[in-house]
Amino acid sequence: MNRLFKPDRSSKPEKLRLKFRLYSRPFRLPLRTHHGVWRQREGVLLQIQDEFDRVSYGEIAPIPWFGSESIERAIEFCHSLPAEFEAAKIAEIPDSLPACQFGFESAWRSLDRTVTLEKNLPYCGLLPTGSSAIAALPFLTKTYSTLKWKIAVESIEEELESLEYLLANLPKTTRLRLDANGGLDFETAQRWLEVCDRSPQIEFLEQPLPVDRFSEMLKLSQNFSTAIALDESVATIAQLQAVHAQGWRGIYVVKAAIAGFPSQLREFIQTHQLHVVWSSALETAIARRFIETHLVEPSAFALGMGVDHLFADSHLLQMRSIALMMNRYGKKFSERLAATRRQAADGQCCS
Repeated sequence: MNRLFKPDRSSKPEKLRLKFRLYSRPFRLPLRTHHGVWRQREGVLLQIQDEFDRVSYGEIAPIPWFGSESIERAIEFCHSLPAEFEAAKIAEIPDSLPACQFGFESAWRSLDRTVTLEKNLPYCGLLPTGSSAIAALPFLTKTYSTLKWKIAVESIEEELESLEYLLANLPKTTRLRLDANGGLDFETAQRWLEVCDRSPQIEFLEQPLPVDRFSEMLKLSQNFSTAIALDESVATIAQLQAVHAQGWRGIYVVKAAIAGFPSQLREFIQTHQLHVVWSSALETAIARRFIETHLVEPSAFALGMGVDHLFADSHLLQMRSIALMMNRYGKKFSERLAATRRQAADGQCCS
């Protein structure tokens, strides 16, 4: 049981009512990484209502190839809960369902609207993979001062040629992150780091080797001046704790939406003063808003949340998601939501 999550606010059990809906968001273009091709983002939107008729929203946004549960398993868990359940049940969600842990605890904590300060946070934008990044560069540099580019998708010769062009055309104040998604071997990672060490605009190389090659990544971090950040290696709280225990003191790229209970995540990061880059799990505005208002602290690192341009329906679903969270504003949001539904009759949002 999550020792930090204490849902009982009074002597009597807190009852919650649950509704949930599956959503599906197609990418504008299929997203290519070393893990494969991703065509649409599926997740579950949660609505909970307490005994005082307060309503809040949460989101389950799994990425199974990062180590979370599958969308099918998340839906199965939601169906296993009765329409009305005690809040204490949330603390019993097993560690095998980290995205569900995040979704339900964040929804419950969002019932308390006192911690909703908006923060002016810089974002890192995600470039398309491969040589497609070159065409997108002029557009994205107008919006972001930090960019991320996925590597280990094409041949190293092609990617190094594209990198040379990107660096030559980046504004001098723009930083670039490279993300291999664990797709390099030790020798190729060394070759990339040799190139990175010659460019002060490269902020770090993310997850160069597979998760089971931790000792080699630790060695790389000691042999080159370019920082190495771990991502897949620290996908869940348990992995985060294990890597820290093995001596990693570098950068941790944290996707909170798949990491587990946010209260545990926040406590571990604050206790050990980790160097964290908060990163998107390609969630909607519902999960993102919770992360930014409840977890993120001021940092030198831009948030890896600049991903809306990747979606075919980014403006549409973001407006709907925000409307769902803020429906207490009443008729104005309801009218806008109704108009949105008429324009796109997909019906896949929480109600």
